[in-house]
Amino acid sequence: MDQTDSLAAQIYSTLKESIIRGRLPQGSRLAEQRLATELKVSRVPFREAIPQLEIDGFVRTEPRRSAIVSSWTVTSAHELFDMRLCLEVGAARYAARQIAGGASSDALRRALEDADAGLTTGDAYLVAQQSTEFHETIADLTGNALMRSMMRSLAGRMMWLFYMTSDLDSARAHCDHGEIVEVIETGNERLAESVAYAHIERDRQESIEMLTRHHLLTD
Repeated sequence: MDQTDSLAAQIYSTLKESIIRGRLPQGSRLAEQRLATELKVSRVPFREAIPQLEIDGFVRTEPRRSAIVSSWTVTSAHELFDMRLCLEVGAARYAARQIAGGASSDALRRALEDADAGLTTGDAYLVAQQSTEFHETIADLTGNALMRSMMRSLAGRMMWLFYMTSDLDSARAHCDHGEIVEVIETGNERLAESVAYAHIERDRQESIEMLTRHHLLTD
């Protein structure tokens, strides 16, 4: 990675955090010159960060116009949960299969412990980040490179939604994660699938109800 690539990655991370935290509101335009000045960078690396933000669902671009921060809708929230069902239920199954075949669950245990420690900080951004990393670690455990890649493509949107719903009971979600780890460690594929499915669907119901109640989703 050359210096420009590294700088673009840093800009990406900064803009991603600003979008997730709401400092750059949904539907707002990314004022390129102002933001580049604030970040003390030229427009070149700033522009290079935009495509990855678009790929990860944080912005949308229009021809000859500034990038616009994506907006959450009821439909896009359901679409994310639908994709999570497709990927994460299968990931839990194949992770259990890997464990049954002798793979270690140490990385998954560490991700769970990190998330547990994060809860004590009260930092909603960190909690959302570590919750996302926990789900990514399950995909990593499958040993399926394509599944890992697809999970990475959802991670940003997952973290954003986790942050927006940080008022929900994070401790309960953590307990769910602990149960997922335990069933994966049994090597029972079907049980791992069912527990992962129940966790995602419960998260869907509670998240969309909360976001709708607080008018954080558009139709």
